[in-house]
Amino acid sequence: MSLDQNMEKVLARREEIESQLSQSGSLSSDELTKLSRELAEVRPVAEQVFVVRHLAQALADARQMIEEEGADPDMAEMAEAEISELGPQLTEAEHDLKLLLLPKDTDDSRNAILEVRAGTGGDEAALFAADLFGMYQRTASRYGWKFEVMEISETGIGGYKEATANISGQDVFARLKFESGVHRVQRVPETETGGRIHTSAATVAVLPEAQDVDIEVSESDLRVDVFRASGPGGQSVNTTDSAVRITHLPTGIVVSQQDEKSQIRNKEKGLKILRSRIYELERQKKENERSKDRKSKIGTGDRSERIRTYNFPQGRITDHRINFTLHKLEEFMEGEIFDEMIENLNLQAQAEKLNNLN
Repeated sequence: MSLDQNMEKVLARREEIESQLSQSGSLSSDELTKLSRELAEVRPVAEQVFVVRHLAQALADARQMIEEEGADPDMAEMAEAEISELGPQLTEAEHDLKLLLLPKDTDDSRNAILEVRAGTGGDEAALFAADLFGMYQRTASRYGWKFEVMEISETGIGGYKEATANISGQDVFARLKFESGVHRVQRVPETETGGRIHTSAATVAVLPEAQDVDIEVSESDLRVDVFRASGPGGQSVNTTDSAVRITHLPTGIVVSQQDEKSQIRNKEKGLKILRSRIYELERQKKENERSKDRKSKIGTGDRSERIRTYNFPQGRITDHRINFTLHKLEEFMEGEIFDEMIENLNLQAQAEKLNNLN
C-alpha cells in the first residue's frame, strides 16, 4: 500500500470513528471505550497526514510559480528559496508519518515473564546468570516496575541455574522484548588463579504475560505432579509436597514451581508462566508466517541466537544484532544506561519496518 493510500485510509477511519461516536447513545460502554481508545491512536496520525499534505501543496505551488511563463524574477527567486526549505521539511514530515503508520506490537503494553538460565561455562555461567537477573531487577527498579521473583534455582555459591520473575508496569514488554537470546560473558573468574579470561553464557527469554482470556488451558490438557521442594545441593527446604510440576500435554511445555510453601500458590504461579509460554509459542508461529520472505536482524526471539557479549576486562558491552558497543559495562550492569541500548535497538527495528513499508 502506497503512502497516499495509507493517508486516505487513516482519514477515512477517523471520520468513521467520529461518526460512530456522535451516535454514542446506541453504543455499549465497551464499544464506546474501544472506539475512544482507537480515536486517540488515529488522531495524531491524521494530524500528521494534514501536515504532509499542507507541505506537499505548498511545494507544488512554489514549483508552479517558477514554471509559469513570464514569472516575476523576484517572485521566482522567493519560490526557489521556499522550495529549498519545503523539500527537507516534507521529507522529514513523511518520515515521521511513516513511523506513525508502522504496525504496533499489540503486546508492547503487556507485563512480562523473565527467564534467565545458565548456559555453557559451569559455575561461571551460573554466576553470570545471577548477575544478569540482578541487572534486570535493578533496571526494573529504575523504571518503577514491580519485580516479583517467581522461581530461583541456586548453585550454592551465589550462582543461578535458572531464575524466573514476573515484571509488571508501564510498557514492560516493549522495553525488554529484545533481550531474548544468548548473552555471552568474557571475564576472569574469582576462582581463576592464573588470571585467564573465561567465556561462558546465559540464556534470557522475555515472554509477554498472557491473560486468562488469551490462552484457555483445559485441566484435561494438564498433568500436575507434586513433590517436596529442595534447595541448593538437594537439601530439603520443605517437609510437605508443596512443589508443583505442570506439563501441558498438547505442547509438551513443562513448568516447575517451588518457591511458595503453598501447593495452591505454586500451581497458580506455574500456570501463569505456562500460559505465557503457550502464548509466546503461538505469537512466534504467527510472526514466522508473516516473516517468511524476510528475516529481521533483531526481535526474532530466537533463544539460541547469540545477541550480546559482556567483556569485563575491556569494560565494554556489544550487541551483535546492531553492531553497537558501549564502553560503560559497570553502569549497564547496574541498570543505569539500559535506555541507551534499548533506544538503539528500537531505532534499528523501526528502520527495518520502514524498509518493509516502502
